[in-house]
Amino acid sequence: MTGPTALNSVIDGKEVPGSGVTYASRNPARLSDVVAEVGLADAGQLRDACAAARRAQREWARVPAPVRGQAVGAFGRLVEANKESLARLVTREVGKPYAEALGEVQEIIDTCDFFLGEGRRLYGQTVPSEMADKQLFTYRMPVGVAVIVTAGNFPVAVPAWYLAPALLCGNAVVWKPAEYAAATARALAELAWRAGVPAGVLNLVYADGETTFEGLGTALEDGLVDKVGFTGSTLVGRRIGELCGRHLQTPCLELGGKNPMVIAPDADLDLAVEAALFSGYGTAGQRCTSLGTVIAHEEVHDEFLRRFTEAVRDAPVGDPASSAVVYGPLLDEKFAHSYETALSWIDAHHTVLGSSAVGRITAESPRAGFVGDPSDGLYYHPVLVDGVRPTDKIFLEETFGPLVGVTTYRTLDEAIELANAPGYGLSAAVWTRDPATAFRFRQGIGAGMVSVNNSTSGAEAHLPFGGNGKSGNGSRQSGVWVLDQFTRWQSVNWDFSGTLQKAQMDVTTVESDLDYRLPAAWIDEA
Repeated sequence: MTGPTALNSVIDGKEVPGSGVTYASRNPARLSDVVAEVGLADAGQLRDACAAARRAQREWARVPAPVRGQAVGAFGRLVEANKESLARLVTREVGKPYAEALGEVQEIIDTCDFFLGEGRRLYGQTVPSEMADKQLFTYRMPVGVAVIVTAGNFPVAVPAWYLAPALLCGNAVVWKPAEYAAATARALAELAWRAGVPAGVLNLVYADGETTFEGLGTALEDGLVDKVGFTGSTLVGRRIGELCGRHLQTPCLELGGKNPMVIAPDADLDLAVEAALFSGYGTAGQRCTSLGTVIAHEEVHDEFLRRFTEAVRDAPVGDPASSAVVYGPLLDEKFAHSYETALSWIDAHHTVLGSSAVGRITAESPRAGFVGDPSDGLYYHPVLVDGVRPTDKIFLEETFGPLVGVTTYRTLDEAIELANAPGYGLSAAVWTRDPATAFRFRQGIGAGMVSVNNSTSGAEAHLPFGGNGKSGNGSRQSGVWVLDQFTRWQSVNWDFSGTLQKAQMDVTTVESDLDYRLPAAWIDEA
């Protein structure tokens, strides 16, 4: 393995030494492997990046949208040409199994393919006027400078959800990735620059959370930021929302989830178990769309639990470079600490299943069938908790780790109430063969994304992604819907009448006799 790479922020096309504070980005599957030594910026440097983006944005906006689309398309082609290398880096730096990493990189390619075409479809409208010799138009205009702050559980796909549409729409971007995914971020940014995105239009800043918040606040005060996109925890999302609200801005917030899966009496239990295993334990339960609680009908609870327990117990865990594992390590030591706090929420009335132990996998606490050597990695036992109650913290809060709860219901209304109770609203799934159950569930659930006979995880590049409640502020990523995050509507009225026509005043009207009624003789029988 090669030695660590020294990384610094890149502002206006120039690598800028950090504040003197460094961060070691480590391979969570082998903590002794330092992937990168990262020089962290201070708040002033983040503000400088926003100023550089402001200087570059106007010229970028003048580039025709189809040409900006060509840059986005070239970005996708470069990612495709480097797909395996980028996926291996994702696996090394954040511990995502290689097969999943390949899928994540493919999502960038799909996203760029979609937005390449949108460069020719940033449509406005012509609108009929109420006055003669007057034309009305609407245009999509770039918002200006966007600060994008992303988590590292999807270190390349989620940033691409922001970068591709933001750049396509004519904005300049300051991107602050997770420190523990710094090398992956630099690789992705390098591909964007090589695709033709100019210096200053995309700036990469490494900083910790509090520094980012301070620098963002200063940049907003100085009028250098027009849009904030944030993917991360609900707690931090609230702070970002409050900060932006003080400046009359609406951020794009993609936050956590406590995603339910309802198992109806007529569900295909084998497929439901397969979906629950993938969405509950894939990426070690560290997706915002990870399954939080299975809500099984009391008629099928026991049988579903038996099959699910067997699947979890037999699931291979370990080295993410292996093609066999369901999941690898947790992302970073800070997430390991927070997950251990979540494990403390397991109570006496819970039945714990799924593995030989709870907590970290070690030589003293082994897991049968573990792939590789757990001694130097952040590997944790999968945990399945039956008997979860609606008042339990483990039911109400996101755990962000390989833990799934199970509870029961009697009626569909009760299942929907349980599914909505935690207050998140990102993703939800229902397993049923009955269309009425599926549609009634869809009508009642508060989630922004609903799956029928599928898992709670999985997004397609042309479908809106996002949540409600504690999962977000209603903003959406992906597809044409994200264009509303990175453009503002501008209306134009053009009067060529030669006179000053005043709306609602100089309007041609028609004469109507509204007192007329059809004669009774026409209606009554002769």
